[in-house]
Amino acid sequence: MIYARALGDTLRHTLESDPRVVMLGEDILDPYGGAFKVTRGLSTDFPTRVRGTPISEAAMTGVSAGLALAGFRPIAEIMFGDFLALCFDQIANHIAKYGAMYNSAVTCPVVIRTPSGGGRGYGPTHSQSLEKHFLGVPHLRVVAGSLWHDPVTLFEDFLADDLPVLHIEHKLLYPLNVATDGEARFAAISHDGSAGFPPTVSLRPVAREDCSLSVVAYGYQAELARRVLERLAIEEELFAELLVPAQLSPIDWAPLERSVSVTGSLLTVEESTGGWTWGTEVAAGLGSRLFGRLRRAPSVLASARDVIPSAPDAEAEMLVGARQIEDAVREAVT
Repeated sequence: MIYARALGDTLRHTLESDPRVVMLGEDILDPYGGAFKVTRGLSTDFPTRVRGTPISEAAMTGVSAGLALAGFRPIAEIMFGDFLALCFDQIANHIAKYGAMYNSAVTCPVVIRTPSGGGRGYGPTHSQSLEKHFLGVPHLRVVAGSLWHDPVTLFEDFLADDLPVLHIEHKLLYPLNVATDGEARFAAISHDGSAGFPPTVSLRPVAREDCSLSVVAYGYQAELARRVLERLAIEEELFAELLVPAQLSPIDWAPLERSVSVTGSLLTVEESTGGWTWGTEVAAGLGSRLFGRLRRAPSVLASARDVIPSAPDAEAEMLVGARQIEDAVREAVT
């Protein structure tokens, strides 16, 4: 099943299982069903609980906050992740802070979904990965969908928790098939015994002790990294472990630390502009935790350049792709 369908089925499941769930967004009503068709069919079957909104991300987010304070479980869709900038105030200064401001007497469990990233030729204001600006906001969970994390399980956790969630969905994941239990996609899939949720998925072709590098990536970049690492393992016997976290903030350090303490080397991969990124935080955190046990300094690949053009060839040069990941892997193990 492709990721977009799996996500749409998940949203249907939340509506069926929890009467508190309501959904808001621009153009999410049938027959359009959202810009990426994730919500197709939901407004037909749940007409009073799936509502279209005017083109105002700030208003939509503010209404979601009010609904959450009133006891509902709103799920808001921001059509493009670039437009998160328009609701940053609502998220950082209100939704994430209400519980602490009122000594836990109220909660504001808003779930905000948004497509992120480039690769579709949508240009500089519809192709960015702005999630790094929300990392570290107190009381806000930032979670990135992947092909290895079951969205039903994730959203059940979101709805059982009282913290707000920003759920990032890379556009290029939507048409890809999700990984199924027992499916061999580069390596054995395990959750590495982590007590954290959502778990960090571990993929490796050989025992961890035989890997020379730990690669940490999320979302679509994790799938790109998997393809590169699978080929390098087959063609050159260059073995690396791929770690795919779903929750970006707060970070579950334990599975990352266990891997890097064995391989002795780290590469992070993401699609955002360089500087002050999730990858640099991972590198700094593991560097301090494992100081003296690393064979070399952590490597960070934060990919996109400052402006993402629409032309396919130019866009490919600006974003992280297989070539950039392979070059970074070779540099990290040299």
